[in-house]
Amino acid sequence: MLTAIELGQLDEAKKDFAWALREDDDDLLFNLAEQLYALGFLHQAQRTYLKLLERYPDEDELKTSLAEIAVDEGNNDEALAYLTQVHPDSPAYLQSLLVAADLYQTEEQFEVSEAKLTAAYQLAPEEPAVLFALGEFYYSTGEFSKAIDYYFALIQQGVAEFARVDIAGRLGMAYAQSGKFDQALGYLQQVAPGYLTSDIRFQTGLTQLNLNQEKAAIVTLKELIEDDAQYASAYPALAQAYLKENHLSQALKAAQEGLGVDEYNEQLYALAADIAGKLGEGELVDQYLTRAHQLAPDNLAITLKLSNYYLSQGDHEANLALLKPEEKTAQDPQVEWNLAQSLQAREDFAAAAAAYENARPTYWDNLTFLKQLLTFYRESGNWDQLEDTLAHALTLAPDDPDLNELDQQLAD
Repeated sequence: MLTAIELGQLDEAKKDFAWALREDDDDLLFNLAEQLYALGFLHQAQRTYLKLLERYPDEDELKTSLAEIAVDEGNNDEALAYLTQVHPDSPAYLQSLLVAADLYQTEEQFEVSEAKLTAAYQLAPEEPAVLFALGEFYYSTGEFSKAIDYYFALIQQGVAEFARVDIAGRLGMAYAQSGKFDQALGYLQQVAPGYLTSDIRFQTGLTQLNLNQEKAAIVTLKELIEDDAQYASAYPALAQAYLKENHLSQALKAAQEGLGVDEYNEQLYALAADIAGKLGEGELVDQYLTRAHQLAPDNLAITLKLSNYYLSQGDHEANLALLKPEEKTAQDPQVEWNLAQSLQAREDFAAAAAAYENARPTYWDNLTFLKQLLTFYRESGNWDQLEDTLAHALTLAPDDPDLNELDQQLAD
């Protein structure tokens, strides 16, 4: 049957399976069930285990295997019914705890799942299956520091692979997610070629980037894109690597190629706009930021990038149209500051004064803001506020030539 499956002869496999259930001895059937489960033929594995359970109704290992299949198929009540039949003094109890942990994790009962795994660890603290299960549990729940301990314990035992998972790769990914990039890179670079997935390669490039190894990151990410052009996350990382190397044209090209793969990524549009700005490509900045804002109108960071661009171009009408609706909901001091600048340019001094006043508590010690505020007070003829603000600004920068010149003008 297994040979027929391997050759893709499914009709022949069905005939052989029926013959096996009738004629093969129990040890052979048990081995067949294990291999069928590993190959993903859950229904056939289940039928085989049930056949054996008819002959050995007290065999707990069969019940845990059937429970495992039930969990995989989403039949948690059925799985629980099997697991409750396995008592703590049973040789299969350890495996039943691991299956129960899977069951409760699928139901998002993470505390119960963790308790089952902890009980298994107390029974067999050096059992690779238990160590792997705990590592996977903490990895999947984002507790990477805890996951590291169990993956590292497997490495110490010389376990390089478990359940078709490369342990060095998992350990490297967990270290990277914990921000321990030096340790991460060492393990990521040990991953066996057969396990070198796109995710592993991407994390390797990202880790190199975090370690300021831009040239190595560029090589890693370019090779990943060559082999898997649809891996969208690689493009912004490659663009960042080029950007850190000050290769602006290549950075923009990487971002643009990424947009060809992921045209709805507002963050990538914003990154492309930043790079285009460094290259002096104003039209591209406008195009990319406008598109980013269309995709994510509630993203305040992108809105402010577009607003800053409008201010740099002196396009105050566009800035006001952008920020007026934002002002009602955002209550953000940067929005108020940007809004005030355009209102001032339009000589709407009353509205500008209100916007500056809203921004002032946040930026009261920001010299750029204070200089802009001084200009506004001067234009609007608010001399008392100008003098008070100037006095405060001079305490922050007593040697600033612009502030001292203004102070002298007022004195004169």
